[in-house]
Amino acid sequence: MSFSEVLPYILSGISVGGQYALIAIGYTMVYGILRLINFAHGDVFMVAGLMMVYLSASMPLYIAIPVTIVLTVLLGFAIERAAYKPLRTAPRMSIMISAIGVSYLLQNLALYVTGGLNKNYPSIPWLSDTIHIAGAVTKRVTVVTPIITIVLVIILVLFINHTKMGMAMRAVSRDFETAQLMGIKIDSVISMTFVIGSLLAAIGSMLYFTNYPGVVPTSGAMPGLKCFVAAVFGGIGSIPGAVVGAFIIGICENLIKGLDTMLVSAGVVSKPLNLATFSDAFTFVLLIIILFVRPTGLFGEKQTDKV
Repeated sequence: MSFSEVLPYILSGISVGGQYALIAIGYTMVYGILRLINFAHGDVFMVAGLMMVYLSASMPLYIAIPVTIVLTVLLGFAIERAAYKPLRTAPRMSIMISAIGVSYLLQNLALYVTGGLNKNYPSIPWLSDTIHIAGAVTKRVTVVTPIITIVLVIILVLFINHTKMGMAMRAVSRDFETAQLMGIKIDSVISMTFVIGSLLAAIGSMLYFTNYPGVVPTSGAMPGLKCFVAAVFGGIGSIPGAVVGAFIIGICENLIKGLDTMLVSAGVVSKPLNLATFSDAFTFVLLIIILFVRPTGLFGEKQTDKV
C-alpha cells in the first residue's frame, strides 16, 4: 500500500472536515450563548443547498451565490425570532421541542417543494475543476475548503475578541443573567449568533454540495448530526474545539471509507469487507468514547455550580 493510495482519502477527509467545521461552529455558538442545541441547523444547511439549485436555474451564478447566502442568513434570523425568542423564559425542554419542530418543518417544506426528488447542485466554475496532487485526482474544492475554513475561523475569532458585539457575546456566554443586568441587548446578541451560524452554514453548504452534488430534503440530517457530534467532541461552546473535532471526524470517516481498498491493496485481506458501511456509526462510537473519557470534550471547560 503506497501513500498515493491513502492520500485521496486524507484529502477528502480534510475537505469534509472543513465543511463540517463551518456547520459545527453554528451549533457550538448557539449552545455557548443559549445553552440550546439548535436541531434545525442542519436543515438550514440543506435549505441553502436547495435555494442555490433553484436560484442558479433562474439567474447567473455570480448573483445566485450571494443571494443564497443572504436568504440563508435571513432564514436563520427568522427562525430565531419566530421559534426561539417567544420561548426565551420557557423551560429548556420547550425550546428543544421547538427546535425539533422547526427541523421537521423545514424538511417537510423541502419535501413539498421538491416532491422528494434528488436535485442536482450546480457546478461552480473553478471550485468544481479537477486537479492532480501527488498522483491523486480530486476537485479543487477539496484543497480550497480547509483554507476557507481556517480564514473564516480566524475572522470569527478576531470578531469575537476585538469588537463590541463580540465582547457582548462572550459576556452572555459566561453569565446570561448578569449580562442582561449590565444592559447588554440580549436579543441583538442572540440574533447575531444565529446570523453568523447561518452565514457559515450557507458557505459550508456550497462547499459540501460541490463535492456531493445531490440535494434531497434529508441532506442536512446526517451532516447536521455529525457536526453536532464534532461540537460535543471538541467541547461544546468552544469554537476551536468544534473545528478540531470536525476535522478529526472528517478524516477518520473518509479513512474508514477507504479501508477496504487499502487492506486489499496491502494484502491483509483477499476481498473487501464492506467496512465503509460503518463510517457513519464510527462518528457516534467516537462520541460515546469521548463522553466516557472526557465528558466536557477536548477543549471544554469544566463547569462549577455555585451554591
